Amino acid sequence: MATTVVTRRPTAAAALGLAGALVLAGCANPTDGGTTEVAAAPGGKTKINISPDQNRVTTGKVDSIAAEVPEKIRERGTLEIVDSSGSAAPLTFRATDNKTVIGVEPDLAHLVADVLGLEPHLNTVSWENIFVGLDSGKYDVGLSNITVTEERKEKYDFATYREDNLGFEAKKGSGLKVDGPEDVAGRTVAVGSGTNQEKLLVEWSKENEKAGRKPVDIKYYQNDSDTYLALQSGRVDLYLGPNPTAAYHAATTGKTEVVGTCSGAGAGLQGLIAATTKKDNGLAKPLADALDHVIENGTYAKVLKRWGLSGEAVRKSEVNPPGLPENGS
Repeated sequence: MATTVVTRRPTAAAALGLAGALVLAGCANPTDGGTTEVAAAPGGKTKINISPDQNRVTTGKVDSIAAEVPEKIRERGTLEIVDSSGSAAPLTFRATDNKTVIGVEPDLAHLVADVLGLEPHLNTVSWENIFVGLDSGKYDVGLSNITVTEERKEKYDFATYREDNLGFEAKKGSGLKVDGPEDVAGRTVAVGSGTNQEKLLVEWSKENEKAGRKPVDIKYYQNDSDTYLALQSGRVDLYLGPNPTAAYHAATTGKTEVVGTCSGAGAGLQGLIAATTKKDNGLAKPLADALDHVIENGTYAKVLKRWGLSGEAVRKSEVNPPGLPENGS
């Protein structure tokens, strides 16, 4: 069992109404090498490089941390990383060549591999196949905006690296505002199947029914383009997804807006995104130690800043911290 790293972490006493982690302006500018401008909390602007020539932030190997990696992986010399193939800027998406996988998740994956002295091998698959591959041992670690939940902790170990905030996206000018479960009662809301966003939305719907309000009409779509088409056509009122992607989409299209945010772990607990490994495979602690190292040496902050996500930084990586409760308990 991986050793638990204990650290003090502020919880969200009031998880709703969180300030957006990301405020964006502008869109891709082909004459400027493929960039989009980001105004990242707590201030200042950053230009995101969306070209295939990423010039990623790098760091050196740390022998003492690399020695913690299980022998089988050390001998292989590669870190098999799995990420979602779905386009979700600025988390993971395709560059302007429509081929190169870029984003904050691939950047952090490369940074951790640097510390461990391993060659990063990024595998992009569908969301559900991330967990199938981790279960079978095909992949060593998932870095794909995976939220720590109590249910997932039964099968996986986690090393946290970002805060998890969710955003409700609506058609621009809708007049909607989401501060809590009552604001989605009777509303039609799109959400990704198998995500913690879905779990939280289902719990909110149950809470509404208990209070005598209408349940949420939850809709699922195969891909983001179908979801946004439904949002624009009025077939759904809201879309619940990761706040960074909601903010990015709203700013770059000008057709939607974020009308509410909440913690990905529900009220009273700040949700956390984590590097995810098969339980007891021995990687969680070296991953957490590698993340702590890049937090301390400043390269972690550089990666988050270049993607406009400084507002989601953590002070320390935690192994298997409290996550989204099972059954809303």
